[in-house]
Amino acid sequence: MTPLLRLLPFIAALLLICVPVAQAQEAVLKGKDVTAEALIDALALPEAGAPRTRGLKPVSPDARPSAAAAGGRANLLITFLTNSTTLTAEAEGIVATLAKAMQSDSLSGVRFRVEGHADARGDPQANLALSKARAEAVAARLAQKHGVAAERLQPEGKGAAEPLNKERVDAPENRRVTVVSLR
Repeated sequence: MTPLLRLLPFIAALLLICVPVAQAQEAVLKGKDVTAEALIDALALPEAGAPRTRGLKPVSPDARPSAAAAGGRANLLITFLTNSTTLTAEAEGIVATLAKAMQSDSLSGVRFRVEGHADARGDPQANLALSKARAEAVAARLAQKHGVAAERLQPEGKGAAEPLNKERVDAPENRRVTVVSLR
């Protein structure tokens, strides 16, 4: 047996381990999954001086993705009225929960980038402008209605550049707001 053929089972096992880990990092929090505790876990930054590793952990293929898998990042399904920066009623609740998490003792000194994402339908420039306006709308709502200091929020539009679901361009998870913790 050639050396390459001997490695095939190892490579296959490694792929089975790594693929679910990569999928877990792209979870989108929505509905009842959006709790202050889940957001605090997802947005918490590692302690300064804490060792950083690149280890792999086996993950069951049917395991539910953890909100904290990405550490310092939370993908939220914050919805808006069509072609608008007006938050839906459900999104208002998610933003209120996000504000509660941001004002917790755990996250009180953390700054955040609020990224607006769009799906790939329509004009790329229009999608970029709309995603930026939506990120600004979420940041403004956090600051004006919920008292999160505006200087802690950095809105940014990403357009359709970073889809979570590359196979379905119109998938709802591609139209999201991602909050990233900054030092």
